[in-house]
Amino acid sequence: MGDKSRARSVFRTTSGRLRGRRSVDGVTAVLGIPYAALPFGSQRFRRPRPVADPSATRDCGNFGPVAPQSAVLPGSPVWRPGDEDILTVNVWVQERRDGGPLPVLFWIHGGAYTFGSSAQPDFDGAALARAGVVVVSCNYRVGFEGFGHVPGFPDNRGLLDQVAALRWVRENIAVFGGDPDRVTVAGHSAGAGSVACLMAMEEARGLFRRAITHSAPNAFFTVEVAAAIASRIAAEAGVAPTGDGLLSASPGRLVAASDRVAGQCADDPVVAVQAYDPVVFQPVVGGDVLPVDPLRALAAGASRDVDLLVCHTLEEYWFLHEIGGVREVTSEPELVDFVNALGLPARLAAGYRALTPDAPVLDRYLALFGDARFGEYGSRLAEYHASAGGRAYLSRFARRRKTPGGEARPWHTADIPFAFGNLDAEGAAFLIGGTPDGTPDEQDRALSRRMLRAWADFAACGDPGWPPVTADTTPVKAWAVPGDYVTDDGTSDVRALWRGIPFGLLRR
Repeated sequence: MGDKSRARSVFRTTSGRLRGRRSVDGVTAVLGIPYAALPFGSQRFRRPRPVADPSATRDCGNFGPVAPQSAVLPGSPVWRPGDEDILTVNVWVQERRDGGPLPVLFWIHGGAYTFGSSAQPDFDGAALARAGVVVVSCNYRVGFEGFGHVPGFPDNRGLLDQVAALRWVRENIAVFGGDPDRVTVAGHSAGAGSVACLMAMEEARGLFRRAITHSAPNAFFTVEVAAAIASRIAAEAGVAPTGDGLLSASPGRLVAASDRVAGQCADDPVVAVQAYDPVVFQPVVGGDVLPVDPLRALAAGASRDVDLLVCHTLEEYWFLHEIGGVREVTSEPELVDFVNALGLPARLAAGYRALTPDAPVLDRYLALFGDARFGEYGSRLAEYHASAGGRAYLSRFARRRKTPGGEARPWHTADIPFAFGNLDAEGAAFLIGGTPDGTPDEQDRALSRRMLRAWADFAACGDPGWPPVTADTTPVKAWAVPGDYVTDDGTSDVRALWRGIPFGLLRR
């Protein structure tokens, strides 16, 4: 790369002078940019603070370290004790010679609020950058550091990190050619749940114009439940469940204690659903940061000026079952116990049996769990937002393929490599399945182009290309091969089973 090209890869920001890494296709990646000070030492468990040295010159060719966590998936970045500069963002931008500012897509990774990072290969933003979007992704505090309840300190610190990263975008994205008034915040799973929370948070107001949620979970704790879980983790770590006690435990010690508590939930859950899905960290509803859960906030019009695009997959929980993340349920009495554990009416189990009488109990359990946690919740996010005067679009990932092992299901995470245009990324083959020879074919690549284009168009103008939800109809776009289709979700037999069933917070 010549001197002229190298000069184009230097950006002056509030984080200092940043030198990015330019790829052969003209996309510059600026990685590992600190957007806040180190959240340890005197700043541990506190709100994020500004970068300590904004005058520094930084080589930004590599992703920053991940937040304290256990390695969950093969190939995932590993946290190491001593890694402290964890609050970083990454930017991908296509070189241009002219034109106005570009729309911005701000990506929040998932991971059950417990693990994950922006460095995952299928989150690479180069393809979206080539489509005319400035892409930003961020790391934030996960696990106990980000979502554990600590008396005397703010809850939802991971969400506060995301707000700080969005403020960094507002202050700096113009340097990269992005439009600070056209920011779309997007995420998957816990990242999508974070997006829904940001729509409900006063502190995030005005920091983004649009929102995309892929598989947002109906998963929130009351302060009481969060405190009970924190007390168990403190006991496992051998410290008092107080601010001083928890500060005395190292991040690694709390990671290990949290893992042990999660492992105990199958036999001794704090809330009944943890016996089936042992997640111990979720956003905490109550207090200044998140006083109301997102569904109720959207129904009240909290973000009616934000355009919303919702997506979920048809068979969310088949993925979590495949990786051993949920308990198996294989008998009718067990299914009834599960429905009771979720606080849902018993008629739901009978309703799913009537709709799919020949399906194994395990399949009905996974379908019901997926709808309770993701599918029905996502549909309601879109409908409630539209009913309060917002513009909302609903979609569903329905792509199936025959594979050497049987069938590639439209399960949790399968949609993300398609939307990012990263079907060939490391690890994507397991997420998406493939054709009989194990690789995506032209139909898959065409689907990926359609999904990526919908994201880019939505970020640019708020219209992904199909009708929005209205007071009378709920159009849903099904992403599929060989072609997509639109149906009215209001006429769905599955949606009819859920009519009139309220969604509440998890309580003891």
